[in-house]
Formats: sequence, structure tokens, C-alpha cells
Amino acid sequence: MYILSCQEQEEWQMLDFYKKQLFAEALADVFIITYDRLRRYEGEWHLEKGILFPRKIFFESRGREALKDELSRLSGKGNPLVRVEGKDETLLRNLCGPEKHLKMSRGVIRKGAAEITEGPLRGNENRICKIDRHKRLARLGFDGHDLGNVWAGLEILEKE
Repeated sequence: MYILSCQEQEEWQMLDFYKKQLFAEALADVFIITYDRLRRYEGEWHLEKGILFPRKIFFESRGREALKDELSRLSGKGNPLVRVEGKDETLLRNLCGPEKHLKMSRGVIRKGAAEITEGPLRGNENRICKIDRHKRLARLGFDGHDLGNVWAGLEILEKE
């Protein structure tokens, strides 16, 4: 799995462009990882979908060199493809599944520590750096510097 950076607010346009232009010999899949989050407006909570990694498009390639050649052909210059390292790639696949979408998680806080009771973050409590109970989000940390920290949907049902 590889990452290509793009301009913010252009992720979906770039995704469509690469899906149409890249040859199947170089590309297995191109996608954007999304996540669920709750937002409150009009007096109610609404489930929305957001981009988990803004300004990043993900590629699954049949070969890195073939993909780099294709990207160079399209842009006229070499694009910096960054490989997602083993642990982070495995974590992303486990969290997001084949849909490449991180669903909402729910949990409780016991003795000052988060305990996830349902959802993809269950068993990954050690990845949670910060919880914003008001916005119903959790900040997740990744090992690779290219992924950094991202917000994911987490609803805390109670605090003991």
C-alpha cells in the first residue's frame, strides 16, 4: 500500500482522475479511507462520513516501479510515493476492512482509561492518544510518520 499526497479539498477529484487514467497493469486499487463521525446540529446528532487522512490518496499496486512510471507519465514528473509500513498497513486493513471505511466505535471510561466495547477500535485502545468527549472523537496514533495522528469516531457512553 502506498500514499500519494494531493491538495486539500481535491482528494475526490484526484481519485477519479487516477481511477480513469492509470493502467490496470500498474494499479490494483486506488482509494480514500473514510470514517464515521457524529456531529450535532438542528438539535440532533447526525452520522456523517469524513476523510480519515486529508490530502492523501492510497494506492495498491501490482508493482511499485510500474506505478511510479504511470504516475510520472501522467504528471510529467516523479510523484513521491510513500510506502505504508507493515504494522500501519495491517492496522489500517484491520480497522477499515475491505470497505476502506472506519466505522463508529463506542466505549466507556473506567479508572481514567478508555475501554472500547464495540466497533473497530476495540482492542486498539493503546492507539488512542486523546479523547474529545464533546465532539465524540478519538485521536489515533500511527507508527509511520507519513500517517501521523488522525481523528476517528468514538462515542463514550459512560464514565466510571
